[in-house]
Amino acid sequence: MKSYLSLQVNGRQRDDAVSGNLLLVDYLREVVGLTGTKIGCDGGECGLCTVLIDGKAQHSCLTLAATCNGKSVETIESLGDGGRLSAIQRGFHEKLGAQCGFCTPGMVMAAEGLLRENPEPDEETIRTEMASNICRCTGYVKIIEAVQFAVEELKSKKEAA
Repeated sequence: MKSYLSLQVNGRQRDDAVSGNLLLVDYLREVVGLTGTKIGCDGGECGLCTVLIDGKAQHSCLTLAATCNGKSVETIESLGDGGRLSAIQRGFHEKLGAQCGFCTPGMVMAAEGLLRENPEPDEETIRTEMASNICRCTGYVKIIEAVQFAVEELKSKKEAA
């Protein structure tokens, strides 16, 4: 059975007829054409598919697209401004937070969600909040440093304003 889906994806209105059992990750990749959101475990364990739904980090492989009716969904493609990296993207670049890069979109979106809820988390909070995202290439040190870099950059921007 098809459902009518009306939502914002990366700030743009979308209106689509979707199958009631279509996962959000599949909707984003196959219907919308946004392939930055990765598919990993299909069970909510790895975090590769993390997106922001109404500003909160959620695993899109556990979310039915139809449940996002009337909501705002943001993917990795939404970050940055005019070709400039966002603070968290810059942190991953500057601090070498990406190894092979496969987990990076999910990590970045999880970090973005964290910083929106808590703009100045301490290291323990960062570790706890990022624990639902798995990276098989690193010991997470560089990822934590990337988030801390973004925290400092955002704090400096705020103080300068």
